[in-house]
Amino acid sequence: MTADLIPAQKILVDGQPFEIKGICYHPVPKGSNKRDFSLLAGDLVLMKEAGINTIRVYEPIDDRAVLDQIRDAGLKVIMNFGYNQDGKYDILSGTLFEYVRQYMDHEAILLWELGNEFNFHPEWFGGDINVWYTALNNAAKSIKAIDPDRLVSTAHGEIPTPEVFELCPDIDIWGLNVYRWDDPGSLLVEWVKDFPGKALYFSEVGADSYMTIPNLGYKQGSNERAQADAVRTILEDIEPYAEICAGVVIFAFNDEWWKHGNNDVQDVSGKDGTGFPYDDVANEEWWGIVTIDRVKKEVFGVLQEKWATP
Repeated sequence: MTADLIPAQKILVDGQPFEIKGICYHPVPKGSNKRDFSLLAGDLVLMKEAGINTIRVYEPIDDRAVLDQIRDAGLKVIMNFGYNQDGKYDILSGTLFEYVRQYMDHEAILLWELGNEFNFHPEWFGGDINVWYTALNNAAKSIKAIDPDRLVSTAHGEIPTPEVFELCPDIDIWGLNVYRWDDPGSLLVEWVKDFPGKALYFSEVGADSYMTIPNLGYKQGSNERAQADAVRTILEDIEPYAEICAGVVIFAFNDEWWKHGNNDVQDVSGKDGTGFPYDDVANEEWWGIVTIDRVKKEVFGVLQEKWATP
């Protein structure tokens, strides 16, 4: 498989334009905190039903049989590497290059991706975030020397600065994790103005299905309508910029009960902030387009309508 970019910032796969219609995927069963692919076959059926063509993972899939299943279902993978994962296919140890050499022949892999909004955590790099950007670009350059046929991306929290672009010339396409309420299109306005010609895709956008407070007519508590309305508006906000955006990844496939408190129950504690529809709280265990038992939420139908309907 070869991947490249054409001038309109679209990804080409084997010479054909490819639009990312993606989902973040980190399947952890009830009562556990470890990723488990035992439900993959059914999950792939649901993904295809929703019109999803790309899976974005947060750590490498070190199992060729799993990648074969994804390939056979007709989906692609954005393969992400962390900085310090105790020497397990990470950037710090350089072991990620072993992974690239081992799996670069696999047709399921769409992009190599480095880091996930590490720019929000300078404390991980001795307080100097430029340590990360230097490591990021060096790793990207080395990956491309090994596998020149694939693009290298990073998932950056919000929009980079011009100085960051200068530090990272070997990043081919920028993934952006963006939580601006239901208005990610505002970022694209900035992007077109400040970074014409630079390639991007949305590596994370979305909303959770729990309202911590009643707001804007949405009731407090479990609220699938709020999530569905937010995701619909997000996708419609991005649509006018289709020519400059290589695609979108929604966070996330299934609810993640492992993130807060008791792994056997769905906790409602979350992270306060700004930009999370429609209560400014990220209820971390409620972001799935399906429940942990794979029951479809209202937002599933939004993706079907937008991505699976001809």
